[in-house]
Amino acid sequence: MEKQNLKRPELLLPVGTKDMALAAIHNGADAIFMGVPGFNARGRSYDFQIEEVKEIIDTCHLHGVKVNLAFNILIFQNELQAAVEVLEKILPLKPDAFIVQDLGLVRLIRQMAPNQRVHASTQMSVTNAEAIQWLDDLGIQRFVLARENSLSEIQAIKQNTNKEIEVFVHGALCVSYSGQCFTSEGIGGRSANRGQCAQSCRFSYEMYVDGEKRDLQGRSFLVSPQDLCGINEVPQLLAAGVDCFKVEGRLKTPEYVATAARSFDEAISAAQAGETLAQPILKKKQMATAFSRGFYSGWFHGVNHQELVEGTFSAHRGFEFGKISRINAHSFEVDLNDATILQGLKADFIKPGDGILWVYKDRQGQSQEKGGFVFAVKTLSPRRFELEFSRDIAMDGLFQGARVFYNHDKDLKKDVALSVEDKQRKKRLPVAIQAKAFLGQPLTVTYTDGTYSVTASSESVCEAAKTKGLSAESLQEELFALMGSPFRGEKFACEIDPTTPLFLPHRQIKELRQQLIKELTDLRIQNGAAPAIPPKDLVMDWVSRQKTSQNSPQSLKLNLLLRDKGQVEDVVQAITTGDILPERINLFILDFEFGLDFEPSLNLLKAQGLKVGIATTRILKPNEHRNVKHLLRLNPDAILARNLGAVQYLQANRYQGQILGDFSLNVANHLTAQYLLDKGLTSICLGYDLNHLQVSDLLQAGQAARFEVTAYQYMPSFHMEHCVFAAFLSKGSSFKDCGKPCERHEVKLKDQFGNWHQIKPDQECRNTMYNGTSQSAARYVKDWESLGLGFIRYEALKERGAELITKIQAHLEYISGTRNLDSLIKELGNVESYGLSENHFQREKEYQSRKKDLV
Repeated sequence: MEKQNLKRPELLLPVGTKDMALAAIHNGADAIFMGVPGFNARGRSYDFQIEEVKEIIDTCHLHGVKVNLAFNILIFQNELQAAVEVLEKILPLKPDAFIVQDLGLVRLIRQMAPNQRVHASTQMSVTNAEAIQWLDDLGIQRFVLARENSLSEIQAIKQNTNKEIEVFVHGALCVSYSGQCFTSEGIGGRSANRGQCAQSCRFSYEMYVDGEKRDLQGRSFLVSPQDLCGINEVPQLLAAGVDCFKVEGRLKTPEYVATAARSFDEAISAAQAGETLAQPILKKKQMATAFSRGFYSGWFHGVNHQELVEGTFSAHRGFEFGKISRINAHSFEVDLNDATILQGLKADFIKPGDGILWVYKDRQGQSQEKGGFVFAVKTLSPRRFELEFSRDIAMDGLFQGARVFYNHDKDLKKDVALSVEDKQRKKRLPVAIQAKAFLGQPLTVTYTDGTYSVTASSESVCEAAKTKGLSAESLQEELFALMGSPFRGEKFACEIDPTTPLFLPHRQIKELRQQLIKELTDLRIQNGAAPAIPPKDLVMDWVSRQKTSQNSPQSLKLNLLLRDKGQVEDVVQAITTGDILPERINLFILDFEFGLDFEPSLNLLKAQGLKVGIATTRILKPNEHRNVKHLLRLNPDAILARNLGAVQYLQANRYQGQILGDFSLNVANHLTAQYLLDKGLTSICLGYDLNHLQVSDLLQAGQAARFEVTAYQYMPSFHMEHCVFAAFLSKGSSFKDCGKPCERHEVKLKDQFGNWHQIKPDQECRNTMYNGTSQSAARYVKDWESLGLGFIRYEALKERGAELITKIQAHLEYISGTRNLDSLIKELGNVESYGLSENHFQREKEYQSRKKDLV
């Protein structure tokens, strides 16, 4: 391979503890990211105190490592002051960047520290260059793309923006698009957009196809992807111009951080040099030992529905390398699998004391796990070896053919500790040293680290030496004595008076070195001047000025969202017979799986003189503009925009109808709402993380007449690139060869707690999982109406005929005042298969995860 002139991307490692920070610093990280206390997307991680944040930032800056602080959750209306107070404490610590999800929070940071770097979190669901362009006025310097973007899509986005691009290269894969997951909210009142993810994608599920339970041969973890490992894709990512490689895992360990940092640092260096990475299989083995649910390339090469989700487990197993081929009295023999052999693995990597796990079928055909520490290893051939265990591990013929995993390296923990503690191994920054010594003048020494330069002179002047004088060699030896510091001498330049030998007490040279190292250390920790932060009163005054001064009660209007042509035909029939009075409905929104059904449905409703809107897909990727173009050609009265890229595209192409912002834009405070409305959105559906009190707070602060609340729906939970239909009802890897089982079958999943979930695809074959229990906000609608709320929405899912019409009629009668609340709830309950709930609206106390203890 030819040497490539490729810029080194920043290698960004996760930190959940101080030990993880040290492991990152001393094993190759260019930057770390950690959570803002109380406001970050890992509620189960250890919550740092401000003093600890300062200590880690100072340590990182001393060693030339940047610190990005994850402020990546939605900020509720009543939390804006608390966010200001946290920023007041953290901004003086000079973090290198904030990672932010909430657009209102970006505005707040800009108000307090205009020059502070801000990175858009993957929670913003950015998957296209149009969204980046639309947000340009916020001054966001870097965008963390969705994990679902492929290599070709990443390259296309980078080619169409001058912003920095950050990409996940290693770690856990969420099955849902980040920022678009409401499963934890729907099942347990825990919001992933608030850092309280319940790991619902790791649950076991039963699959029901057309009402019948499907036997999936031991696969029950149907939406649990394998972990991402993109080490083989490093050269392509560099060639695509990716600015930052990100590793997920703030809940992991120092060993996880160290192995990932080392491996990707080496892979980046090899790619820059145009060289092939040596033995990537061994690096994968070590990383998998630290943590792995199985490694896969994620979506870098597009979708492969047969490989992303393995389905038989969802927790750490380690590195899979072979199968048991023979059972002995106290040992078994293992054959390496073909894939590992092809990648260069040999049967000599296991040591006595390492941990092994094997997975076998019991007599009932159920998967079982067993493991133990290796007592002895005997290599039988390049691909076969014998593993002996202690006598308390009984061998069983059932183990024959079991899958074998390497899941504990007895030396790894010690090795990582040495990387942090051993002075020869820990990170030390190169410095250039210059010394000048002349008769009658003090010795002058300068240390330069590439960023800072410090100079000092000795207390005494150099005198004529009576014996052997100063030499360049003796000065270099003393000035390079930096072993106890974070520096190492790399270059040395010396000027010594050539006319006479010189004398200077050795103590003064030593003190000069110590003084300069302290000054250089202090400068690196100081890391420039702190930003000038306006007083809190001024900031809160600005926050208040962004509010709407007064909202007056409105005549509440209903928007009706329908999901297929059959539902449209049912509604039109009901209008024709007088069962539904159309003047009570503000807007009909079409949200179909099949785009071909839009036009006839639009024409049916238009023929009744009705106002019609069409929804975009939740996600817009490069080369997916055909769907938005189709909507432009149809020219409905409104378009429900579910991503900011679609908004940019519609505005750039001069769409003249109303652009409505959907729940997927995650509006949780008036700073976000006002930003979106000021940039051309007609109305906004409030985010699904708000309870009824938080909705009320936002109505009183924002333009309530332009707000919409979904009052009845089946909560959309996962929105996934993973297609359940293709993965488990076909042998196909994508829509090209799956046979489209979604067009022939209805699929529901039943989770381990007994909750039902409907699966529906969209026009791009992405799946949405809907909660089987419907959700109603009817109890709070009248209060919201008094606060000026403009619209409520009814979202149909699978209802047809009388059930659909009955529900719509009941809501119309309720908002018009001809039906009371109890009657509405009773009517809805009568037609629901799995009950009716108030779900997140009634949750007045936010779930708090149990924090990890530091040990």
